[in-house]
Amino acid sequence: MTINRRHFSAAVASLGLPLSWNAHAADVFPSKPLKIICPFAPGGGSDFIARVAATILGEHTGQACVVDNRPGAGGTLGSELALRSAADGYTLLLVAGSYTVNPSLYKIRFDPVNDMTPVIQLSKGAYVLCVNARLPVNSLQELIAYAKSNPDKLTYASAGNGSHLHISTAYMFGMAGAKATHIPYKGTGPAVTDLLAGNVDMLVAGTEALMQHVKSGKLRALAVTTDKRLAAYPDIPTIAEAGVPGYDVVAWHGLIAPRGVAPEIIRKLNDALNAGLSSREIVAKLEPTGVSPAGGTPAQFGELIKAEIPRYAKVVKDNGIHSD
Repeated sequence: MTINRRHFSAAVASLGLPLSWNAHAADVFPSKPLKIICPFAPGGGSDFIARVAATILGEHTGQACVVDNRPGAGGTLGSELALRSAADGYTLLLVAGSYTVNPSLYKIRFDPVNDMTPVIQLSKGAYVLCVNARLPVNSLQELIAYAKSNPDKLTYASAGNGSHLHISTAYMFGMAGAKATHIPYKGTGPAVTDLLAGNVDMLVAGTEALMQHVKSGKLRALAVTTDKRLAAYPDIPTIAEAGVPGYDVVAWHGLIAPRGVAPEIIRKLNDALNAGLSSREIVAKLEPTGVSPAGGTPAQFGELIKAEIPRYAKVVKDNGIHSD
């Protein structure tokens, strides 16, 4: 008699013996709606990417996918909630660069490498440094000179203490030998609102959150954070070429799952997302914002996370950055 995998699984289960993973669950996955926990407030760049991913999963799995925003503590609250969820592939976590910064700033109650399963890198791009148009500077060099001649008078916003935007800006000022006062917000959206109102002087954030206001004349774009200019905005110099040699920060987002999700489920999620990220519609949606689809294997994304954690630990230490 031939015993297929389903019969084998049932036989083992009847004996009370554990399976390394639920083969039947992987076969029928997904059979109910999916959820992406976004540990940041609505309206920012991370929320935008989370909703792009949710759209792709909805279209390529046949199941609805919702975004659940859970901001707080630099993203650690939502991250812990997601990573403590059932390891069945139905709850995913949207992560950004701050995920690799948080271990150096917070007493997190999870292991950022060993308590998760990488799914895919969704995007890669640059942040843009913008100032309120009323600030009397027209270039990064002028901004640095202004900061040096007015110690701690210049203010910069971020998406929160310890956020990737906070670290990226402090890193820039540290390399430039200048100082500015950090004003944290609960997400990029509120930070942009106060920048437009003139309550803060500058913000480093995603192009999708800022460039519409640059075009309207309310903000002035001084530089981008990557070591190469953006094809979508070729007239904006890099921070490295505009006054801080050697500076290079990449903005990225990806999806991870709790530890222990079955490999076949991860493969299905990865295949669906890779297919969506390569579609003309998604490319057309992302590229005007200065963000490019990434894609790739779960292992490749896992290696990126592992490499970024020690890198930002050094930035935090060298610049005396604290979460409070």
